Amino acid sequence: MSESIRPANSPLQLSIFVAVAAGLCWSGVIVLLYVGNLQAETLLAPQRLIFYTLVLAACLLTFVPIERATAIGGLTLYGTASLALLCYTLAFVPAPHEWLLSLPDTPVYALLLLAIFGSVTTIATPFIYALGRRIFRQRARQGDLGRTRRQAAEIGFFAAATAALASLRVLTWVSLLLLALIILIAELLFLSRVEVEG
Repeated sequence: MSESIRPANSPLQLSIFVAVAAGLCWSGVIVLLYVGNLQAETLLAPQRLIFYTLVLAACLLTFVPIERATAIGGLTLYGTASLALLCYTLAFVPAPHEWLLSLPDTPVYALLLLAIFGSVTTIATPFIYALGRRIFRQRARQGDLGRTRRQAAEIGFFAAATAALASLRVLTWVSLLLLALIILIAELLFLSRVEVEG
């Protein structure tokens, strides 16, 4: 009887093991970001190599199971590239000292905003997918990957635009609400257009 129970539990045990391993890898990444002093190390220093390995392992352990469970193609590749870029920017790119339009710091801001957009979009995608399967009654709408990717990209754009407004030093509650309202209206127009065409 114990042998018949073991195969049923093995997928759950594997999922728990992968989740714990991913959590440990992300914890290692965060610790190295805070106390590793990675900018002072040479390109192939052991500490940097450990950081690269932990970032890659954390991304793969996070996104491969999600992509397999949701069948969202390209999630692992896009997520790994985006979060690796974000971690690299935070670890190795010197922090800007001026505002967004100050020429020496503009490329740094551009890199950071791109990394924020990609990372937030990737993280939001599986949540939007799961939410869509619960909210929409039509089966075709539940698994609409185009809608899922668009809405996740809108959340990523909101995060990147918020960071851009902060770097321009014009971030206020009013500008934040206006940005959210613009994105919400745009999404409602997209949804209504799809309903009319359908």
